[in-house]
Amino acid sequence: MPFSNIKTIFFDYDGTLHNGIKIYAPAFRAAYSYLVENNYAAPKEWSDSDISYWLGFNPSEMWKTFMPKLNEDEQNKCSKIISDKMKALTIAGKPQLYSGALDVISYLKNKGYHLIFISNCKTYYKDCHKNLFKLDRYFEEIIASEDYDFIPKHEIIKIVKHKYPKDMVMIGDRLQDMEAGRKNEMYTIGCSYGFGPLDELEGSDLIIDNIVKLKTIL
Repeated sequence: MPFSNIKTIFFDYDGTLHNGIKIYAPAFRAAYSYLVENNYAAPKEWSDSDISYWLGFNPSEMWKTFMPKLNEDEQNKCSKIISDKMKALTIAGKPQLYSGALDVISYLKNKGYHLIFISNCKTYYKDCHKNLFKLDRYFEEIIASEDYDFIPKHEIIKIVKHKYPKDMVMIGDRLQDMEAGRKNEMYTIGCSYGFGPLDELEGSDLIIDNIVKLKTIL
């Protein structure tokens, strides 16, 4: 069993523990409305499924892929619209963790695993969710990519992993998570219930379709 010697678990957040589309979709639509109103984009009805593709990207990667010709000032304005809307929704208690997520991380913490939160998010987002769900009860370290100037997730892990014991596993729903694990010689568990297309999880050591499956694996 490849996971029998695991001691440290790196968790992605959106699409792995948190059903981020609940707050990201209205925030994305608000920013897109701004783009339409200012003639930077054509009107379009965005489905949650379409929007969910961008969950897992850090803001720099998202804009580089989504609207690379949009000038940096406007990208920053739109990022602020998204941040402000998501912050307001978080303060209002709208975020939803996947069913069983808190039970799973509590179970893993009690079994003695070292749990690390790592997300391609801004620092305010990490802090809001830490406070809302009391995540510091479970995670030894809670990392937002903004804390490291939005460098790729695999580079952040390379910096911090020496603090924790091997063997390690990276759990996430996007290609960035699987690459972060592989490039740091970790096991990888892909979450097919998240927001990435299934082909992004190809090559992972295991794919799960529900967060609660971790209790039978780890």
